[in-house]
Amino acid sequence: MGRVRSVRTVLVTALVGAALGGCAGRDGGPAVTDDPGPARIVEKWTSCAEAAPRSAELPAPEGDDPAVGRIDPAFTPVAAVVCGREIQPRPGGGRDQVATERRAEEIAPLVAALRLPDKRADGEIACTLDMVVPPWLALLDERGRWLRPYLPTDECRKPRAEVLEALGALPLTTVDTRTVGQVESAAAEAAGCEQRWADMVWVESTMGRPGPPAPASVPDAGPLRLCVYQVPASEQGGGKPGGDFAYGGPLPPDRQAAVLRILAKAGPAAECATPASRFAVLRPLHGTGGPDRYVELDGCRRFLVLPTAGGSQLGQGDATLAEMLRRG
Repeated sequence: MGRVRSVRTVLVTALVGAALGGCAGRDGGPAVTDDPGPARIVEKWTSCAEAAPRSAELPAPEGDDPAVGRIDPAFTPVAAVVCGREIQPRPGGGRDQVATERRAEEIAPLVAALRLPDKRADGEIACTLDMVVPPWLALLDERGRWLRPYLPTDECRKPRAEVLEALGALPLTTVDTRTVGQVESAAAEAAGCEQRWADMVWVESTMGRPGPPAPASVPDAGPLRLCVYQVPASEQGGGKPGGDFAYGGPLPPDRQAAVLRILAKAGPAAECATPASRFAVLRPLHGTGGPDRYVELDGCRRFLVLPTAGGSQLGQGDATLAEMLRRG
């Protein structure tokens, strides 16, 4: 058996905004929908991998089959299953996205909360704009049949507090995990780089209005980290091309000094529309203390300086600059 885990770590609350929203009820605000009716009972539970193959996505996609519904009075739940996902470290370095299947059998408070009616607003009520994303939940009976229960809502059309409290207190035991994708490779983790990054030179040059390099740019900076990304051909020239980590790590001081001297003396970028297949990102080694710098290693060979205070600067690099950012 796996370790016990509270669903409190599975339930996700995404803060959309702190302001108070419209009012619910007959005076306006969120529309009130009818109860969904009884849930369809499926004959045999197999696994999250089969019943909820997309539950590893966050938020869970709409339209999963079977649809949620009220618990039929003739259906007696004896267990709950939560299908979800989390990020886990990988032995040897890096991180994976892992789909999880967790089960609980002490579910009386949860079932009682799920049988509650929806609350209806009587007049105006202020609703916050925070969005609650519940986990993918199934209830099983002693015959192994299952259904997806409807979560009763409050006046703001969010899950009732009793439901959230019962979910938060639900003791879950992990019964299965499966890796569904890589989040970060061991090499990216060792280099201190993100696994994926956007080519901001292309984004700023096609959508923004960056100025030329400042004439009095000072080639001084604290220690920098180099992260180089490979852009798949399918993304080159897109609206926001994303690159996959290729190599990186702390930039040696002598090469850093040479790179900054080139950037300080460079002129405005030439007219060019050739997407880069590789680009470099230079960021402060310790996370603070300077702007982010992007360099196209092929294609137009431009560079972009993004100060923390705004005011991006686009300049023209060359083969020498690209060579300074080579591996090793």
